[in-house]
Amino acid sequence: MNTHFYFNSLPAKYKTSYRDYYTYQNLVAVRAGSIIFLLLNTIIRILYFVFPVSLTKAQNFPEFNASNWVFIIITPFFLIFSNLLIANFKNRKKATTSTALLIFLFSIYIISCGMYSSFIATSDPSNALTLYLIALSLISAVCVFEYYETIILIIAVEILFTGLLFYSQTSGTQMVYNQLISAILLSAFYLTSRYFFSYKANYYQQVIEIREKNVEIEKAGEFKSQILGMVAHDLRNPIAAVESIAMIMEMEDVDEETQDNLNMMKASCVKARSIIDDLLEAARNDSSNVYELERTELNHLLKSIVNDWKIQHDLKADVLFTSNINPVFTAVNKEKLHRAIDNLVSNAIKFSKDKSRVDVRLSKKNNDVLIEVQDYGVGIPADILPDIFNRFSTAGRTGVRGEQSTGLGLSIVRQIIEKHGGAIEVESAVGRGSVFTISLPITMAG
Repeated sequence: MNTHFYFNSLPAKYKTSYRDYYTYQNLVAVRAGSIIFLLLNTIIRILYFVFPVSLTKAQNFPEFNASNWVFIIITPFFLIFSNLLIANFKNRKKATTSTALLIFLFSIYIISCGMYSSFIATSDPSNALTLYLIALSLISAVCVFEYYETIILIIAVEILFTGLLFYSQTSGTQMVYNQLISAILLSAFYLTSRYFFSYKANYYQQVIEIREKNVEIEKAGEFKSQILGMVAHDLRNPIAAVESIAMIMEMEDVDEETQDNLNMMKASCVKARSIIDDLLEAARNDSSNVYELERTELNHLLKSIVNDWKIQHDLKADVLFTSNINPVFTAVNKEKLHRAIDNLVSNAIKFSKDKSRVDVRLSKKNNDVLIEVQDYGVGIPADILPDIFNRFSTAGRTGVRGEQSTGLGLSIVRQIIEKHGGAIEVESAVGRGSVFTISLPITMAG
């Protein structure tokens, strides 16, 4: 906490906005305090009427009886004006002199009530300072004042206290003694008031700074996504040109060494295009908040995805689909879910030996539809398992055939699944493979 707030104001950058903020909070506190204080005095007045004089001894406390009526009459004015100023503040959103004056007068009023009640209890307030102390503590905790406002309030309270001492005709010795006690209480009031000002000011400053940082992060994220999308999109054309040249050269009679070079060129183009697709997908997922969903039969969709993998001539693994629930309908974005499953199957093959198996399973558990993609390959080490869904994760590894990782694939999968209202989990053991489980809520099922 910044202790310099005990004697100084907030930095100029936040001073005006903070004053507007705490002024409104002060007005709300005045309204609540007026209601509570009015209810308390009304209840006391009702008790006067309900219980007999012989029990209340009201005749022995004429000042208290009179002050109770004064409190009942005056307090509603603070309630009315605080409501009016709150309504006005909601329209203008700015602190005014009238609001500051009302808050100051209410503070004086509450402290004076506590002070006067102490004098009613006994002409020597040092013997009954409880209500005076409560009033000071309440105002210091509930209302926020600038340091100069606190000092002015203390001076006003001290003048009232001195006036009441003269009014009660306190002896010189007792007057000095009571003034000393009042000075101690007012010093504590100042320190307490500045503490709460400092605490609330720090809290307000931190909230504003967090909001500003969030806005900056959001803008930076949007800018990054735009640049990412533009760069990735513009890279497509030169890569396509290189791939086209390689295909044209293949039409001619080429020797074995040239053919190997052309194959390497084409493989590099495929890899580059895959990276571009990942970058574009990441950018699209960032900028798209809502997917367009349609009612889809999952068995049919997953079978088509698996069949697409099976027809690849150079497939290094056998991809199999099984289901124990047919049919099952759920609302999905076909293109996005296809992308997610493709990514999981591609990863499974990447980390599996040749001639191995990749299982794609569909089932239902409780209120979830489950899609599992399981491989029996090298598995994921436990130390990197928590990071595999993070974007540009350092958990990215080279595949068993030397395939490189962008660190984007699984983060894109998680984004897609979460935007479907689902979740993805992974279980893995080194040397035994991994199983990724996608769960979609049953509310999406038809």
